[in-house]
Amino acid sequence: MPLHMTKIAFGCDDLSQLQRRLNARQEEGATRLTTRYLPKRHGEMVGGSLYWIIAHQLQARSQILGFEDAPDGRTHIVIEPQARPVSPKPKRAHQGWRYLKAEDTPRDLAEGEVDVRAQMPPGMLKELSRLGLV
Repeated sequence: MPLHMTKIAFGCDDLSQLQRRLNARQEEGATRLTTRYLPKRHGEMVGGSLYWIIAHQLQARSQILGFEDAPDGRTHIVIEPQARPVSPKPKRAHQGWRYLKAEDTPRDLAEGEVDVRAQMPPGMLKELSRLGLV
């Protein structure tokens, strides 16, 4: 089972803004994100997904296609240029990326399915989750 990762969609307020950014950075059917270090477990991550954090929630994922050396000594994370919506799950912000185990991943949303939790303010969602109401 592949290993996944999480990353903040910095500067994106919603899923449509992230998708526009991925489309704009698309090159040869993939999007490349630059990171300082190659993940030690990168071999386990190919075929997994990068889960995007938007407004303190995991809201989308992009499949990880591989890793490449960048010209400046850094590493490119090569992902599909599509942000697939997932059932929102609260996630604290962090710098860089973090590993995510398969059992901790949210489910994909079906075509046309909308989850109202994606529109809730993060504080409200956190409190409702704490109370067991969502």
